[in-house]
Amino acid sequence: MDTSEERMTPQLKEFLLTFMPEKCYDQFFLHFNFIHVPCLKIVLSKTMGILVLMATVFAPLAQIGKVVWSGRSDGVCLEAVFLELLAISAHGAFCYTQNFPNEAWGESLFALIQIAFLFFLIQHYRGKTMKGVCLLALYCVFMYFLVSPLTPVSVVWKLCEWNVLFVIAGRLIQACNNYRFGHTGQLSALSILLAFWGSLGRIFSSLQETGLSLPAQLHAVACCCSGVILIQVLLYWNICSTEKVRQVEKEKAE
Repeated sequence: MDTSEERMTPQLKEFLLTFMPEKCYDQFFLHFNFIHVPCLKIVLSKTMGILVLMATVFAPLAQIGKVVWSGRSDGVCLEAVFLELLAISAHGAFCYTQNFPNEAWGESLFALIQIAFLFFLIQHYRGKTMKGVCLLALYCVFMYFLVSPLTPVSVVWKLCEWNVLFVIAGRLIQACNNYRFGHTGQLSALSILLAFWGSLGRIFSSLQETGLSLPAQLHAVACCCSGVILIQVLLYWNICSTEKVRQVEKEKAE
């Protein structure tokens, strides 16, 4: 009769084989060669790919969750979210116009929907629901024209090339906004951490594909910007907690 450990071994092996080919599994766990460079690159590439996927899918979701849970959107910069939306929209539009398979960019479409919803929520919780609806409608019209034959492919490609610049600009605006007001409001620490991890993954992927190229350097800048915002979230944590207590006390008094 198999022991519990023996039953778990195939399951563990199956899980590990999602990160590496069997030859690398043998190198690591049969020959204990943990410095096998080609296999290390494969494992790192897989891990970084997962980080990018998690950042793309779950970072907006974490921010939406915090805004909805608190019922407030203070601290979340509308311009920064718009630039993030523009960046992911350019990537999604390019993939769509080039007829990429859905599984190659499906997570971008999911993130696009989430960020567009977050863009609306920011306006809604600031008491500008109708303005949010109108802006969302304008965005839908923009996306329709962007993916239609009316827009030259060269324009879509250029926007896609610039998407990292949009991300950098958005994060710089958010960081400046945090510094200006002295708090991060309803910014989600988990969302910023995931964005930071995602940028790290994109740096690694760019270095693997093109070496120390301009895209790799831009992703490094985006990563630094996320790092700055993450530090601000930690520095202003107690300030945000104090502001929340004051808000609750004010609401009770009223």
